[in-house]
Amino acid sequence: MKTSKFYKRLSVLIVFMIFIAGLFVFDADAQTVQKNIILATTTSTQDSGLLDALLPLFEKKTGYFVKTIAVGSGQAMAMGRKGEADVLLVHSPEAEKKFMSDGYGVNRRLVMHNDFIVVGPLSDPAKIKGIKSTVEAFKKIAQSKSLFISRSDNSGTHAKEKAIWKATGVKPEGEKWYHETGLGMGQTLNVASEKKAYTLTDRGTYLALKKRIDLDVLAEDDAILLNIYHVIEVNQARFQKVNAAGARAFVNFMVSKEAQALIKTFGIDKFGSPLFFPDAGKRVKDLGK
Repeated sequence: MKTSKFYKRLSVLIVFMIFIAGLFVFDADAQTVQKNIILATTTSTQDSGLLDALLPLFEKKTGYFVKTIAVGSGQAMAMGRKGEADVLLVHSPEAEKKFMSDGYGVNRRLVMHNDFIVVGPLSDPAKIKGIKSTVEAFKKIAQSKSLFISRSDNSGTHAKEKAIWKATGVKPEGEKWYHETGLGMGQTLNVASEKKAYTLTDRGTYLALKKRIDLDVLAEDDAILLNIYHVIEVNQARFQKVNAAGARAFVNFMVSKEAQALIKTFGIDKFGSPLFFPDAGKRVKDLGK
C-alpha cells in the first residue's frame, strides 16, 4: 500500500516537473520570438550592400536579430498594412504619407537620401547625355522609341519613374519600346544592360553593380531625382503581434550618431564617394541644397 502511494506521489511530482520545464521552454521561445524583428525594405538598401554594414552593428548593440525582406517600397508597405513586418525602411514619400495617415505606421523618421539617375547604353540612341531636364530626357527616349526598362513593381523607383512620365505627358505602357520587368533594382539593371536599354535607378545600386553591367550615367543632378529614405514603425495598435520594442530600437538605431556616421562614409573606400547621405534631424525641404 505504501509503495502504491509512493509511486502516485512520484508520478504527480514528475508531471509537475514536466509542467514547470514546459513553462521555461515556452518562456524561452517567447523571448526568442521577441528578439526577432522583421524589416521590410527596398531592394536598393540590400543591393547596395548598406544593410550588410548596418545590421551586424545593430544586432550586436541591441541583441535583436533582423530578418530582412527586400522588395519594392510599395510591397514593403503592403506587408506593413497586413502586419507582416515590424519596421519599414522605404523611399516612396507620397505612399509613406498615405501609409501614415491610414494609421498603419508610427514614428516615421528621416534617415538618408541619395539620388536617382538615368542610365543607358554607351551608344545613347536617344541622345540624352548631358540634358539637364530629366523630363526632356524621357521625352527624347519616347520620341526615338528607344528601349526603356521599367521595374513596374510599385517600388519607390517605379513611383518616381511614373511621376516623370506623367510630367512628360507620355503614356509608355503598352508601347513596344517600353518593357516591364516586375523585378528589383539590381535585376532590372542587369536586364537593361543585356538589352542595351535605358532605365531609372538609384545611384547607390548602380555604383554597387557598375563593374558588372554595361551602362553609362546619361542624366543626373536634377531636383526631380532626389531619393529620400524614411524608417517607419508598423503600428502595434493595429497588429498585436508586431514587435513594437524591436521596431523602436531599430528606428532609434538608424537615426543614431553611430549609424549616421557609417552611412556618411559607406562606399567611399570602394567608389570614391558615399552611396547615401545621412539626414537624421534635418528637414526634407533642405535636402539636396
